[in-house]
Order: sequence, then structure tokens, then C-alpha cells
Amino acid sequence: MGFYGDQVVPRLMNVACGAARNDRLRRRVCAGLAGDVLEIGFGSGLNIPFYPPSVRRVAAVEPADVGWRLAGGRLAATTIPIRRTGLDGQALPLPDNSHDTALSTWTMCTIPDAHAALLEVRRVLKPGSTLHFVEHGLAPDEEVQRWQRRLEPWQKRLAGGCHLTRPVPELLTGAGFTISDLDVFYQEGEPRSIGALSLGTAVCS
Repeated sequence: MGFYGDQVVPRLMNVACGAARNDRLRRRVCAGLAGDVLEIGFGSGLNIPFYPPSVRRVAAVEPADVGWRLAGGRLAATTIPIRRTGLDGQALPLPDNSHDTALSTWTMCTIPDAHAALLEVRRVLKPGSTLHFVEHGLAPDEEVQRWQRRLEPWQKRLAGGCHLTRPVPELLTGAGFTISDLDVFYQEGEPRSIGALSLGTAVCS
């Protein structure tokens, strides 16, 4: 990815995604996580303070070494065992049907092949398990969508390949998940082009 992608983008994401306005959303999306949890796009561990006591351990998938290092303080502060497990959500080094729940927060926008990654998450989850997600993506309003398409090439360059127009619910159902809970809204304090969020849970069949 080069110096900018390897060294700068993880630090930018740590600051941008670590904004206090995201705490309420992290608390919502982490509620109900339990047992052995798979987290794709672990980043700098910003979800760690919001894991509920029902989480037994976490398999953290994170490609960026800098992001993992930035998570050091949060890793040291938790009693939940967290192990870095693989670098690529599109090829998880985990057995089939081995995890109880999964978590994805602001991740599907940057994975090169989001469909392949979701198929991998589904493979690793036990039948009937849930994927908890909060993701930004294609806005519900056409006017905002037009701006997203204009801005997406710049967003991808500045934010490590981040797409603005991925249709999150369709990605989930296309990978074989059944959406059991979904809230689509614009996040307060964010431009609508990047603040169109989908938050919910999807069941692994």
C-alpha cells in the first residue's frame, strides 16, 4: 500500500473512528455479543471498551500492523483474551462453524471484496449465530447518492480504499445472511455522504 496506506491511514482512522460521537453506536452494536467473537476490521481496538461481559474471547482480524500497535493500551486494559487472527477478512484462518457471534464496524467499505469476506464470516460462524454491524454506505436518498458517486474516487485515495456507495443490506443478504434487525439513518455531526449508516444484526443460516 505504500507509506501513506501503511503508516498514515491507520492513524487517521484511529482518530476519526475514535470520535466520542461514535461511542453510542459502538455500545449499541456490541450489545448481545457473546462467546467466541470474530471481529473483522479490528483496527486500533476501539470496540474493546464496549464488549459485554458475555464475550469469552475475540479473534481479531486486522491487516495493519500500525493499527494493531495503536490498540496496545486497550488490549492491556481488558481481561478478555484477544488474539490477532489473520490479516485478510477474505481468507480467514479459522475452522468452519467455530464462532458464536461476529462484529464489523466501519469495515465493509474498505475490504476489496466485501462479498468474499462476508462469505468467510458466514463460514466461520455457527448456524444461527449473528453478525453485528454498523457500516456506512449507499445513502437512501438519490441526491446524496449522486454526491457519493462524485466523491468516492477521492475518498478511496484518502481513506485507504474506502467506498461510499456500497449497499450494506444487499451485501449481507447476497452473502446468505438474513437481516434480523436494521436501522438506516444519517449520523449526526457527519456529512451525509459519509454519514449514511446501517446498524443491525444479521443471522447466519
